[in-house]
Amino acid sequence: MSTNTIDPNIWVDKYGDYLFNYTIVRVDDKEIAQDLVQETFFAGLKSMKNFKGEASERTWLVSILKRKIIDHYRKINSNKGKAEVRINYNDSSESEGDWLEEKVADPFDLNAENEIENKELGLAIHNCIEKLPEKQALIFKMKTIQGFDTEAICNEFNITASNLWVTIHRARTAMAECLEKNWF
Repeated sequence: MSTNTIDPNIWVDKYGDYLFNYTIVRVDDKEIAQDLVQETFFAGLKSMKNFKGEASERTWLVSILKRKIIDHYRKINSNKGKAEVRINYNDSSESEGDWLEEKVADPFDLNAENEIENKELGLAIHNCIEKLPEKQALIFKMKTIQGFDTEAICNEFNITASNLWVTIHRARTAMAECLEKNWF
């Protein structure tokens, strides 16, 4: 039985500084960091019913915040005309959709830090895909990265559409866990 509980009445006092410090290191802008922490608290309130108590309240809020930070950079980079590969992910702690994307760098708009970070993210994604079971990795790459339609993948692997989406969901869950351990 889970022993962790959730109490949004104490979030700002108990976790606000920690979440802000966590964010400011990653975005280097006070106002953006404050906004992201505020969005995290709001998303936490919206998804409180999904909190299972398997992790501490702080860990759960940090996982929401990580997705907010990724979404922040995704939005910035998508506005710069960069190509992207979207990976849609729905999680019980937040069901907002896109949670990660690999950016293809614009050679005219990069500094060394962004270039290194994009390479590191690309390597982390590649390493996490390599850790998936072979069939799951193939299906995940075909659907999410290469953009094959559902029918083509189902025919290729002789599976139902339902089976395809279960496989994709399991791959996304495994990818999320792997990236949280190896990227952040």
